[in-house]
Amino acid sequence: NKPPGSLQVSLRPIFIKTPSGAGCVTFKFAIFKIMSQIALASDHAGYSLKEALKASLQAQGHTCLDYGAHSLTSVDYPDYAAQVAYCLTEGKAQWGILCCRTGMGMCMSANKFPAIRAALVRNSEDARLCRAHNNANVLCLGSFHEPPEKALLFAEVFLNTPFEGGRHAT
Repeated sequence: NKPPGSLQVSLRPIFIKTPSGAGCVTFKFAIFKIMSQIALASDHAGYSLKEALKASLQAQGHTCLDYGAHSLTSVDYPDYAAQVAYCLTEGKAQWGILCCRTGMGMCMSANKFPAIRAALVRNSEDARLCRAHNNANVLCLGSFHEPPEKALLFAEVFLNTPFEGGRHAT
């Protein structure tokens, strides 16, 4: 069962000067990058952070499935954590990102679902280790603690860190 995602291919030219300087030889090579489908959700307190993350991730080529909240109007965070959890368990997305005021409520709610491994992240090392050692599939962030620039860094580390397996797989 392959995780959802799209393959992005770009051709990059390389110009090489010949030793005699008489001309140039052009080669083209392909750069392959798998772009992820990411399910995002927040409550009202995490709304602004979610919107900033979504814009940045989309600009990088990721597909973002936004499950709300869609405004600053007060909502119940467990409802939104559940939507992302269902999205992942149904195979519609590979990753989830949840935002609320502290990240704790979303994390606790998401972890109630089978196959969800949600991690509350406060720094890049947390983001790396939750993927490398725990194979986390949902990143939880607190808008009170993380400004958008830091949250984006944590998301990039999370999305680009592979699970190490081995002794961590048991």
